[in-house]
Formats: sequence, C-alpha cells, structure tokens
Amino acid sequence: MRAMIFATTAVLALSACAGGDRGLRDLRSSSGGPDEFTVLPVGPLALPESLNTLPAPTPGGANLTDPNPGGEAIVALGGRESAARAGGIPSADAALVARAGRHGTDPNIRATLASEDEAFRNRRARVGFLGLGGRDRYFQAYAAQALDAYAELTRFRNLGVATPTAPPAP
Repeated sequence: MRAMIFATTAVLALSACAGGDRGLRDLRSSSGGPDEFTVLPVGPLALPESLNTLPAPTPGGANLTDPNPGGEAIVALGGRESAARAGGIPSADAALVARAGRHGTDPNIRATLASEDEAFRNRRARVGFLGLGGRDRYFQAYAAQALDAYAELTRFRNLGVATPTAPPAP
C-alpha cells in the first residue's frame, strides 16, 4: 500500500512539472499551426489621383501598401520615414558605422549566429539540461550569460560613472 501511494505521488509530481504555459520563451514548438507573427496587416488599397506618380514595378520590390516597421519606428521617434527607405547611412552615423566595421563585417552573420546558438543549446541539452524547475528552458540555457543589472549599476556608481536612476531591487 505504501509503495502504491509513493508511486502515485511520484507520477503526479512529474506530470505537474511537464505541464504549464511556458510562454514565448519555449524553445520547442507544440503545434503545427500557423505562426501568428508572420501575418502582417497591410494598408488599404487606394487609387492615386494620377497614375503617372506610381513607381515602376520591380520584381521583389516594395509595394506602396506594404508595412514599413522601420520607417514607422523612425516617425514615432520624431524622424522622417524617407530615412528608412534611403538605403544609405545618414551622415551623422557614418563615423559610428565606420568604427563598428573597422575589422570587417560578415554578411552571413545571422546564419552564423543561428547555427552557433543551436550548437550551444544542443551542448547544454547533452550535459543534463532537463528543463526541470520553475523557470522556462530559455532562461536556463542562458543563465550563465545573464547580467545582474543591479550589480552592474552598483559597480558603475562605485566607479563614479553617472548612471540613471533605477527602481529598487526586488
């Protein structure tokens, strides 16, 4: 009887660990449904006053009703949307871009980072990264790389660096 109670308790405890809503940080897909982040709203279709003002169609080019999140962000911060479509680097940022790219740039950086991140997570999984506990798998995978914001704030203040105010530590 005691063994039966122990086995039932163990099964219930393990099933409680496996369930729950992990949110957007879950590294695994649990459904075969569509990705809600790939659906983008577009602006309404409108006929311009003059058809001569329409841009020439280009294969793979942008449509006038296509969303432009970069331009919308620039406008929200007080800039001009045309700055996002200019394609070049603003003269005010030229020195910053030159300094950041002084050792060269990798045009394939996104694919490189994605493969390195996948290899890192696979190594963590082989070392016994089980996903048990109250935190989700994302934070467990990167816990060793996390920055303690309040410790850094204290460190910078002790060095005499002017720092912004911060809410009290939890």
